[in-house]
Amino acid sequence: MRTLDYRTEELCQVPRLRIALVTETWPPEVNGVAMTLKRMVDGLIVRGHWVQLIRPRQTPTDTAQRSDKLEEVLSRGLRLPRYDGLKLGLPARSRLIREWSRQRPDLVHVATEGPLGWTAVTAANKLRIPVTSDFHTNFDHYSSHYGIGWLRQPVAAYLRRFHNRTAATYVPTAELAASLGAQGYQRVEVISRGVDTALYSPARRSAELRRQWGVGPEGLAVVSVGRLAPEKNLGLTLRAFAAIRHQRPDARMVVVGDGPMREAIARAHPEVVLAGMRHGEDLAAHYASADLFLFPSLTETFGNVTLEAMASGVCPVAYDYAAAAEVIRDLSNGAAVRCGDEEGFIARAVQLGLADGLRVELAHEARRTAEKIDWERVNDSFANALIGAWRAAADAPAATTRLRTREAES
Repeated sequence: MRTLDYRTEELCQVPRLRIALVTETWPPEVNGVAMTLKRMVDGLIVRGHWVQLIRPRQTPTDTAQRSDKLEEVLSRGLRLPRYDGLKLGLPARSRLIREWSRQRPDLVHVATEGPLGWTAVTAANKLRIPVTSDFHTNFDHYSSHYGIGWLRQPVAAYLRRFHNRTAATYVPTAELAASLGAQGYQRVEVISRGVDTALYSPARRSAELRRQWGVGPEGLAVVSVGRLAPEKNLGLTLRAFAAIRHQRPDARMVVVGDGPMREAIARAHPEVVLAGMRHGEDLAAHYASADLFLFPSLTETFGNVTLEAMASGVCPVAYDYAAAAEVIRDLSNGAAVRCGDEEGFIARAVQLGLADGLRVELAHEARRTAEKIDWERVNDSFANALIGAWRAAADAPAATTRLRTREAES
């Protein structure tokens, strides 16, 4: 796929689409999906496209925003049990058909797979509007962490059917594309992720913040960033830190984020600094003021926090999976450990916790790597993919249209 430069005169030759984007999560909710979608929507608007954003109402006083290029449509939703960072959008098939009959979008893009997303796909197919989707979250993998492992196969089947009803499913890594393809997903395409290297920067390192943590200039601050929940494998993070501290008593563990495991961690590990939820420049300072980043999650589709840590000039230790598999070269710009090798993860964490010179060198290389991962390129790819799906639908034979109509009615 050719990369377009939307900042040149070529803009005049690029179609400006009306895009309906459906999502169950959006800022100010704090999670990687909401952050990624906000970046991508902003990228579409900058490139001249008009976006209708359809999302659940987040609070009773939430109001729809409107501007020249953005119109929000708020729907009904429910909080997901035990997962406060996401809402489940309720079905809205009839409303979406009315909305899109009144003002027809060129393309519908569905970013999340809840009931709102399912009915959006159904409504788009009924109206013969091309529809694409994102695969952001391994919800089927989460089931075993919440005591409902018996639901894993039904959830996996639902997700596969959901995405196969769309013209294309966009995923962030080639590894995930291959995995989904092996599971029967069709028309999977890779659109990576970027990182804001101006926000996440070593320049935000704060001696004062380190003092608050109890870390001196030559001390070691180990950081974990993310939701405090079972699927993030925080038990391994804490065991790795305990192994570091056994040999380096001056080390401090800083956990940034919130979630259902917060109280249990506070009780069992009073030595850990629980920094809570952080945002913007404050979050960036927490990254940059650390020395080592631990991230052993095995349920990510990408893991934006890995890129944020690297951009902040912090040496990462992660499994060779998701974002880490794409960007980390073991002992070149961080540590990438074979998936599931807990002893190997702990050993690498200890090695880099003790080897100050090596850790600093890898941190510098991590920053250099992040500087090459640009959101502009990612947003170009996303816009191009949507244009490609729209053009393909316009060129599709009548037989394809009839097939989609039958699917919509099933």
